[in-house]
Amino acid sequence: MTVITPETGLRAQLLRLARGAVAFAIVLGICGMGAAPSYAATDAQSEEGFVELFMSVGLNGAVAPGTATTAELTVQNGADAELSAGRVVLELGRTALSDGASLSAWLDEGVIDAVFTPLGSDGTTSVEPGASSTTSITVPQESLADLTPGVYPLRATLSGTDGADSDPAILTDVASRSVLIVTAAPAPQVGVLVPITATPASGSLLTLDELVALTAPDGALTAQLEGVVGTAAALAIDPAIPAAIRALGTSAPGRVVEWLARLEALPNERFALQFGDADAATQAHAALPALLQPTTLRAFLDPKLFPSAPNTASPEPTPSPTPEPAVPDDTALTTVTGAMPGILWPRGDVTGDDLATFAGYLGGPATTILPSTSIDERVSGHAVAGENDLLITDAAMSAALSAAAAEPDTDARAGALAAANGHLFLAAQSAPGVPLLIGLERDETRTAAALRAAISAVDTPAFDLSALRSAAPSAVTLTAAPDASRATALQAMLADEVTLNAFSTILDEPQLLLGPERIQILRVIAVGKTDDEFTTAVDEHRTATQTTLGSVGIEPTSTIQLFGANADFGFWVRNDLPWPVNVRLLAQPSDLRLDVQRETEARADAASNTRVKVPVSARVGSGELDVRLSLKSPTGVDIGTTRYADVSVRAEWETIGLVIFGGLAALLIVVGVVRTVRRRRRNDADAAAEDVKADAEAAPLEEEH
Repeated sequence: MTVITPETGLRAQLLRLARGAVAFAIVLGICGMGAAPSYAATDAQSEEGFVELFMSVGLNGAVAPGTATTAELTVQNGADAELSAGRVVLELGRTALSDGASLSAWLDEGVIDAVFTPLGSDGTTSVEPGASSTTSITVPQESLADLTPGVYPLRATLSGTDGADSDPAILTDVASRSVLIVTAAPAPQVGVLVPITATPASGSLLTLDELVALTAPDGALTAQLEGVVGTAAALAIDPAIPAAIRALGTSAPGRVVEWLARLEALPNERFALQFGDADAATQAHAALPALLQPTTLRAFLDPKLFPSAPNTASPEPTPSPTPEPAVPDDTALTTVTGAMPGILWPRGDVTGDDLATFAGYLGGPATTILPSTSIDERVSGHAVAGENDLLITDAAMSAALSAAAAEPDTDARAGALAAANGHLFLAAQSAPGVPLLIGLERDETRTAAALRAAISAVDTPAFDLSALRSAAPSAVTLTAAPDASRATALQAMLADEVTLNAFSTILDEPQLLLGPERIQILRVIAVGKTDDEFTTAVDEHRTATQTTLGSVGIEPTSTIQLFGANADFGFWVRNDLPWPVNVRLLAQPSDLRLDVQRETEARADAASNTRVKVPVSARVGSGELDVRLSLKSPTGVDIGTTRYADVSVRAEWETIGLVIFGGLAALLIVVGVVRTVRRRRRNDADAAAEDVKADAEAAPLEEEH
């Protein structure tokens, strides 16, 4: 016999069961003129869809001893062609299933050693593509009269159907497996634990837009709230949800505030999960001295959205200073109103040492909720391991009921509800009179109707979780092995957080970066993450951390030409963060021919590149050199990567130029002086010659007189 345990994927198997335990595809044969017969295709060959058969018997699979009942059989045609009329046969195995393992083997794999007898049959009508048809089969009292209380295998088979008249096809029989529970009195006390969680896209705190969508009439948080209304379910509430709502202050929309008020007004017992539903077991395995908490939520608050605290001081004639806004602290933001203290609901891989660590985390007695797969025997309800208090949920019942709560289709949900009732009956028979506890899996996609139907199918209206914690416990031994990989991943994330802590000193308010970072770590180690989801979340977080650490740096520069003795070099500091940063730009030349200001303070604007000027002076000589550039935070933490700027120094060209230009100027002056002197001499000689000529002409005239 093959035994399928909850750890091997019972919930996934039950979801497939709820969709029709065995459903075969039909293919409508396209015939030629010879009208050759069609054939049944395998799943891989099917292109037209599936025909599924769903079964609902009694009240979620349960009937009173010696009474008649009715079976509802629904055929859903997922093919693209009409399904013709057929015949459905209902059969019962008259050997009761002995335990939960045999029940799982029957439902999951059809493994059973039993003889089936017919309970009835009926014809089915034709079904249009995408439609469904329901047939009722009455099971008379005589057919069930000889059954003692127990869980019996039940199956239904649809046969004799074909495709559309124009395309006849032969359909391989479609079958559905379920169970018939002949009830026994008295019914056990059953409590259901329902987690109330919501994961933001950013991985930190739910935004205004997300809260508006989640609390809308068709929102996920609305569905979770309405699904528990009127039930006795105990609620496990992520305190990050009320914190996100309260952090909005006066900007919180009325519908969002109303959702929180309705939650707080519910009479259901409740306790708080860790912030972000973080797993306490992973933290214990990582040897953390205390449970991780948000560093602070103040970074998410806008003081202008909170009214000022009333002035209670005695009236004075002198004016008083403007009152400060009444900004709530982290405790006020995260309080889950009416929550029972001292309860942890971690993953199931908890050891005895972890339980002692949990007590240290809570500073006193701790009650740990664990699945029955974590202990050495089948126990549900109150238990102790050594001196440590436990609440044990039945793993098989929890998986089956979680599958039912996750199924929005009423017909498909019936199989999962019957499976849950079957496990419930067998658990009650193995421990008569002992209260049973069911813990729904974390699931943020349930519909209100599915959640309410699942809880109502099993819970006891007057169930009291506090009373269960006070009941006499059963002694158990923990057998689970811790998942060391999650602890290793957490330690790596915390090491990265230390690096981010140093990096954040470039910000005016470091918590703008560190606050969301801590919450993201808490959400990465959330209880509800599967192994694959956890691995993906760790990789994404690691990538995001490296991106943040590389978000501030010096942009590469081209070769700088320096022709003068003094200049300002301009370097660009890149800041991809949404906040301005304060840095110190350090510059160090590789050669003494260049004198550079070694340190320059700069403030880089948010999401932009900022130019930083660095004064330089060239000494005697020229050549090629480089300047080593690096950034540091105001506290001396290295930021980004080191860059090197190539510099071509031609500092003597200035002196040479001055000498040349000075020489040219002197030469021009000398030439000008010489030309001036020569011109004056020439002018003087010409004047003298003119005088001599004039004297010569005047002499004969004088002689005549």
